[in-house]
Formats: sequence, C-alpha cells, structure tokens
Amino acid sequence: MPIKKCLFPAAGYGTRFLPATKAMPKEMLPVMAKPLIQYGVEEAVEAGMKIMAVVTGRGKRAIEDHFDISYELEHQIKGSSKEYLLREIRELIGRCTFTYTRQIEMRGLGDAILKGEPLIGQEPFGVMLADDLCTREDGEGVLAQMVRIYERFGCSVVAVQEVSREETGKYGIVAGERIDEDLMRVETMVEKPDPEEAPSNLAIIGRYILTPDIFRRIEETKPGKGGEIQITDALMAQAAEGKVIAYRFKGRRFDCGSIDGFVEATNYFYEKERGREEPKA
Repeated sequence: MPIKKCLFPAAGYGTRFLPATKAMPKEMLPVMAKPLIQYGVEEAVEAGMKIMAVVTGRGKRAIEDHFDISYELEHQIKGSSKEYLLREIRELIGRCTFTYTRQIEMRGLGDAILKGEPLIGQEPFGVMLADDLCTREDGEGVLAQMVRIYERFGCSVVAVQEVSREETGKYGIVAGERIDEDLMRVETMVEKPDPEEAPSNLAIIGRYILTPDIFRRIEETKPGKGGEIQITDALMAQAAEGKVIAYRFKGRRFDCGSIDGFVEATNYFYEKERGREEPKA
C-alpha cells in the first residue's frame, strides 16, 4: 500500500526555547524565513505524502493559520515586489490536505502518535518530528529514502545516526542484526540509556515509517517515567517479531529542539542561500 499520510506530533511546549515559545509554537520557529514545520511538510511531499495529519495542543493555532490562505495579506501585497515570498507556501497549501486533532495531556510521543489514529486510519504512514531538520544537497530527502526501505521490507522503519556515547541518554538507541552497511533488523531498543548501558551508539531521530498495528501496540504499552508512553516501547513489540528496520540515512540532520542545533541550522541555510545568490567569479 502506498504511503499517503504523514503524522506531525506538534503538541509539545518547547520549553528549551522559552520565553520565545510561550506564545509561539516551537514548530513555527523560523530557520531563515521558513518555519520548521514547513521544511517538514516539504520533505513529506517529496516522499509522495499529500495528507498531513497534525497532532496539536493548546496555543498551537498558528500552525493551522500558516497552512491556510490569509486573504487580507494576499490582498495587501498583491502586485507588489513582496508577492513572490508567498509562492512556496501557496503551492504547498494547494498540493496538500491538512487535518488536525489535539493531544490534551502531554503523555509522550507514543501517546501523541496514538491520538493521530483517527486521522491516519488503518494504513502505513510517516511520522515527522519537525524540530529534527534534515537536508541533503543531492538526491532524495530522508523520508523519501525511508519509503524505499518500507517498499522493500514492508515493515516499520526508523531513521538512525551515530552519536557519541555521552549523548545516548538523549535518544532511543537500537541494536540488532546487520543487513548491510546502512540497514539493520532491530532486535533491541532502549529509551535514553546511560552510556554504560547503551547497546550501541545508533540513535533514532525524528523520522519513522510505521505500520498501522503500531496503534494497538501503543495501547498495550504501559506508561514509563513521568507517566509518558514511549514509542520505543511499542516499536520494541514489533521488533520482537522482526518487523522494525533501522536505516542509517543519507543527509544531514540538525537538532533544532536545542539552541545549538537551531543556530547551526540557521547558519547552514544562510550560507547556502548566500552562496546561491552570489554570482560566480
């Protein structure tokens, strides 16, 4: 079955960016002149997904407004030198369908994904964490690469990258049977382990392709630390049946959920844009 839908868990408070995120969703923080979530939607569209299912929460109305027509603004700049600045988002709105639901309580990523079930239904789907900004200079984006892996194996796929041992406590860490240099059939998955307890240094980042049985797996998952339901626990139930593939993706990832990563991404895209504008000698 082709993957047509992408789920965006976007209900978190973004506390690492306070006070900026007190009244603005962290997903709307701009890298250059484009909000993080728009980069994510563009990546999903490139992967063939045209239905965006967004799980929001209180104070997230700006996300819905961004992916809608602003008639007053359109009228104000029509025919001016600024009109072209809305071209990308207009095209995106025309190509996609956006659906929304709310996560009332912050109970972890697993719960956020479960809240999206009414928008997804019983079909495979992508999951995009917008504060993991991924880019690639040439070739397909990360989610498009993962769709190819799903088409090959027909099971859930998680994107992974190597991190230092000191950083394993920030991620879900996987280990398993190597298929080739970039692929692994997951056998073990641990959420935020201490460095000495980590089974490897391969960390899951914010890109997933999930099969619809994940919803039942999440329902069967018991809350962990802080009452949160972790998606890694539900994925581990799939992995026990050999149904999770870890993919070491091609491209570059910026952790825009952190100040350092956000600044790094801004500098990268600024230099990239400046290089595009400057005429070659």
